[in-house]
Amino acid sequence: MQDYCALNKKELMAALSSSEKGLSKKEAEKRLEEAGPNEIVAKDKKGGFSILLSQFKSPLILILIIAAVIAGFLGEITDASIILGIVLLNSLLGFYQEFKSEKALLKLKRYITFKAKVLRNGKEIEINTKELVVGDIVFLNNGDIVPADIRLLEAQELNVNESVLTGESNLVYKNFKELKEKNLSINQKTNLVFMGTSVAGGCGKGIVIAIGTETEFGRTATVLSAKEPPTDFQKNIKKFGDFLIKIILILTLCVFFINAVLGKGVVDSFLFALALAVGITPELLPIIITITLSRGAIKLAKKKVIVKKLASIEDLGNIDVLCTDKTGTLTENKITLYDYLDIQGTKKEEIIENAIICNTALTGKDVTGKAADVAILEYCKKNNIRIKNFERIEEIEFDHERRRMSIVYKKGNKFYLATKGAPESILEVCNKVKKGGKILPIGHYKKELIKKFEDFSREGYNVIAIAYKEIKKKKEYETKDENSLVFLGFLIFLDPPKKDAENSLIHFQKLGVEIKILTGDNSLVTEQICNQVGIKIKNKIVLGSELNGLNEKELSSIIRKSNIFARITPEQKYKIVEILSKQGHIVGFLGDGVNDAPALKAADVGITVDSAIDIAKENADVILLNKSLDVIANGIREGRKTFGNITKYIFNTISANFGNMFTLAFSSLFLKFIPLRPSQILLNNFISDGPLMTISTDHVDEEGLKKPKRWDIKLISRFMISFGLISSIFDVITILTLSLITEGNIPLLQTAWFLESVMTEIFITFAIRTKKRFWKSRPSSLLIVSSIAAILLTLVLIYSPLSSLFKFEKLPINILMLIGGIILMYFLSVELYKKHFYRKHEN
Repeated sequence: MQDYCALNKKELMAALSSSEKGLSKKEAEKRLEEAGPNEIVAKDKKGGFSILLSQFKSPLILILIIAAVIAGFLGEITDASIILGIVLLNSLLGFYQEFKSEKALLKLKRYITFKAKVLRNGKEIEINTKELVVGDIVFLNNGDIVPADIRLLEAQELNVNESVLTGESNLVYKNFKELKEKNLSINQKTNLVFMGTSVAGGCGKGIVIAIGTETEFGRTATVLSAKEPPTDFQKNIKKFGDFLIKIILILTLCVFFINAVLGKGVVDSFLFALALAVGITPELLPIIITITLSRGAIKLAKKKVIVKKLASIEDLGNIDVLCTDKTGTLTENKITLYDYLDIQGTKKEEIIENAIICNTALTGKDVTGKAADVAILEYCKKNNIRIKNFERIEEIEFDHERRRMSIVYKKGNKFYLATKGAPESILEVCNKVKKGGKILPIGHYKKELIKKFEDFSREGYNVIAIAYKEIKKKKEYETKDENSLVFLGFLIFLDPPKKDAENSLIHFQKLGVEIKILTGDNSLVTEQICNQVGIKIKNKIVLGSELNGLNEKELSSIIRKSNIFARITPEQKYKIVEILSKQGHIVGFLGDGVNDAPALKAADVGITVDSAIDIAKENADVILLNKSLDVIANGIREGRKTFGNITKYIFNTISANFGNMFTLAFSSLFLKFIPLRPSQILLNNFISDGPLMTISTDHVDEEGLKKPKRWDIKLISRFMISFGLISSIFDVITILTLSLITEGNIPLLQTAWFLESVMTEIFITFAIRTKKRFWKSRPSSLLIVSSIAAILLTLVLIYSPLSSLFKFEKLPINILMLIGGIILMYFLSVELYKKHFYRKHEN
């Protein structure tokens, strides 16, 4: 690869067949067609074949295949074929659902776009980063994710975070000077910026030298293979899996040894124990979770909520604290300049002139404060206010510590420093004030200015102050030049509260989600907005300055007691989110700025908007196509519905399977034959799980959406044992009664018991799916239809020629009536007991 670090601008343009005006549209399209899109296909992206193979990775499935092969060698060809057939059917069904879900997720990800500003035909345009080609001229601003490997042509105070490539967290200062040294390491290539790194400060312009897999990022295997830490949902799934493994191992080992000792044959006992292991395992759980989550993701997309990974839906539903700024959530985020006034309350042209000069929107940079700066320019355009004959010399960027920015400019033969920022910050660096055309010592006027600022704030206005001074010409200007300024006046902005904000907050209250406002605005404006939208201030409004110097215990106490935090820094936002997580909350954080990235990453669910800067979208889990509290509330509801339906499957299948398998294990102690053939156990599991494939479509009771739900392994185990034992009681009744009726006809008894097991598990779904009386909660139509289909399939298998495959006998009417009566009694018992169970065990 050519060493682009050593080339000058002219040589670069020649080497890459480009120009300072950028590529033409036709040339860019040609290069895109030749080189393909600028993207790296993630290693974890699943193809059809890998999804199919993953269906056979379960240890239980592999053991079943081995068992079927052993059974085949021992002459049990029919049982071996049935076991393999059911395993194959189950795997193909799982493949179909997972493949469909993977395609759905990829389709949703297309909603999330990253943009790049490029020069084409001499004009600056915005394109999708996938359309970048070698030779494109790209503009970089604070907060951008670098979209390709780029050789810099211009750089102004450009600092880049390269930790994604080097592991070093220190920022790297970049420039555009040629480097003649050979064999430089990544962090020594100071005139290159690399794909995947992020701009942490300043701005620049450069030419694309590599895209996609040809970039440093694309060639770095460690980056592509790095795994994200597990979410709360994924941790709980693992806990549930560990819990199941213990139950399965204990039960199957006991059953195998007892049956072998009782002389029922080692092979038969082995197959029976394996079938029991599969019988108690909710092997469709991964498929059910995938179906339910992907369905939830599609429904959320229709509600303007895009999830970057399916597991985020579950965590979204579990949010119990949402941290957000007030701008754009409580307010319209349509900031307009309302007025500009000096200390006497008079409009002065000098105020608005310096506001125009000290303005990031003039440079097109996407930085903090841009909304206010755009509002200034729009006001001037509307009112035909113009300023001529000035030259911007240098910008001293805004930061959250100073809470101000400055521009050095030249007018005539003189140099000036214009400074704009939070009034209290500006007053700190002013020693004079302009009043009635005279420059006076600020002295007692400071109190008057503070009072004016507070009065505006109490009325709900956002206030920015403007100051200036004449300054000497020099090579470089720094923040320490912001001193001894002359206070000019106030810029007064209006950002009205959203009309639907109050109703949205009531929605959150009903969902049991606490809202915490984390804003950089002053406390008076924040208090006024909170009062207007109906947020009750707990304890008091906490200022960022009050959090400085506190230890973690003191911080934790304040964060627990208060819900409104004003004038806080990005670092303090991050700390608040981190402490809330440590307190055991599932925390959502809504942010869209450069400095929101740490808090977005620290939150259990980072939420941003599609218009946010790249670094915010990169660190978020959920992206809103419309910035609204109502949209988030709908997302939380959908997440809870998803959780509710997954829980229904787990409760239903684990209690029924445990009950059936416990009965089989227990009855094998006193019966002289294996109670159910291995193939019948597997068939039972396959048919009864069929209707549960549609559980994602089921309705969830409103009561189940009122507060966040967390995985509770204790509750699951209690449910499994309690309802499993009820199932076992009726199974034992069935066995004892059938033993008398069938008079030693083993196939007839096994068939009757098989039918009872399948039917009870299908019917009991309609009792377990709701905490209310079953007739008060409407199941989905698809669940009803699939349940009827499963019942019909069971009867067809028993009464058709296929029955011989599974060693079934046709059941007479008296046995069918007996089974019907047992199912009815079982259903009523569960219906009566569930109210007592939830009252006693659920927190």
